Amino acid sequence: MKRFAVSCIIFAVSFIHASAQTADSVRTSFTQPVVPRVTLQLPGGKAKDIPKGPYKPSWQSIKDNYKVPDWFLNGKFGIFIHYGVYTVAAHASEWYPRHMYSNDGVRKWHEAKFGPVHQFGYKDLIPLFKMEQFKAEEWAALFKAAGARYVIPTAEHHDGFAMYESALTKWDAKDMGPRIDFIGELGKAVRKEGLKFGVSNHRMEHWDFMYPQLKIKTDLFDPAYSDFYGPPQVPPQRTEKKPGEEVIEDQQKAYQSVPFLEEWLMRCQELVDKYQPDMFWFDNGVNSRMLDSVKLRFAAYYYNRAAQWKKPVSISTKSDAYLEGSIKDFERQGRAPKELTNYVWQVDDPIGEKFGYVEGMKLTNAATIIRRLIENVARNGNYMLNISPRADGTIPQEQKDILLGVGKWLQQNGEGIYDTRAWHFAGAGQVRFTRKGNTLYALLLQWPSSTINIEWPQPEKWGAVKKVTLLGAAEKINFTQTEKGITIQQPQTKPGEHAWVFKLEGLTLD
Repeated sequence: MKRFAVSCIIFAVSFIHASAQTADSVRTSFTQPVVPRVTLQLPGGKAKDIPKGPYKPSWQSIKDNYKVPDWFLNGKFGIFIHYGVYTVAAHASEWYPRHMYSNDGVRKWHEAKFGPVHQFGYKDLIPLFKMEQFKAEEWAALFKAAGARYVIPTAEHHDGFAMYESALTKWDAKDMGPRIDFIGELGKAVRKEGLKFGVSNHRMEHWDFMYPQLKIKTDLFDPAYSDFYGPPQVPPQRTEKKPGEEVIEDQQKAYQSVPFLEEWLMRCQELVDKYQPDMFWFDNGVNSRMLDSVKLRFAAYYYNRAAQWKKPVSISTKSDAYLEGSIKDFERQGRAPKELTNYVWQVDDPIGEKFGYVEGMKLTNAATIIRRLIENVARNGNYMLNISPRADGTIPQEQKDILLGVGKWLQQNGEGIYDTRAWHFAGAGQVRFTRKGNTLYALLLQWPSSTINIEWPQPEKWGAVKKVTLLGAAEKINFTQTEKGITIQQPQTKPGEHAWVFKLEGLTLD
């Protein structure tokens, strides 16, 4: 029997009275039942108290005490990982647990492969999620070779299955499926390679994520699985999004119940205490202003714990979910800022068309990833590339090859990326700029056919360039100063295949 606190798990009384009727309604009716959410009964009805420290649960306190970690400012390139039970189906997307109950095409595919959704539901995929070939050390070594400086796997996605050993639920990867503490093992291996390690938590979305939109019989409201499925609640009417837009909900009251929010906080606290993450990443589920109170309690808890550990850490969220104390994240490169910003940020961008592994997924390439990394760094951002492992614990070779291609470029040109800062001018045309002290790096996105003109505003303001070096090439670089910048005689050597970095020394950039 699991050592987790069974005594803390008590079904809501209203659910117990409704459970028998619920089971009958699932069997006899296509009308989806409305069943109260099952939550943990916590001591005093609340998650843990905020530990002593400088942070209080207020925006002003967070603002006064928070600082973006230097490791993030210096690291520039991270790995994001969507991995979980949904990879067993390897179909549609990481939203498979929603689509199988709400998209008729996905439902039909599921039933052809596994059987009717009321007999073979999402929970029945868990025993098939084995991770039998997972080797944390090999993953970590690959990320190191790819040039990544931090790694953020999903600790829990919208499906509600914890990818770590939890004392608060039996529905986790240590007690079911692979019987592996994925977060614990990967975190240990990643940190051994000298990389920072964080977690993403999507549990807030689990409130209503799997509520079925099809009028079909499902297993979602079976009382036997209520501590996994929820059961899912009826989704509220939400503001419609325009393409590419991330919306903050403006409802007057949180959709979620107080017990659910307390449990959400308790689960987040467990991840903080157990794994001491360097970054804690949230998806759009926490965007609402109506969740500010519980979000602030989490921030104060996490940041005070980090103060005890003497570790610089950060929350990362989308939109304006956190008004202070968070690194802003943009989902997919298409939403990234197109101009230089006065704040730091990052993009989480999939290596393929989906975040979670699906069969036959189309992948991007190393050249595109390198260009996106350069664009972001020049504009004051980071790039976090999401990879998509298979259910058996392997990272497909095609994805490995892309990662190693990026790593090869960074091994030669990383001086113009790592530890740099955005300059006052991000660049134009085929040139982007980064800086490190008084050294300016000009990153060329395209190899020129003749002379190379590198221009920037007010060149007289920054002084004269005294030396130019092409990273990866040993030859002397000949250049002349112009009224607009410098002109470089095309080098005989073309080191590498993707983008090229000229190091300009002698300027006064401050």
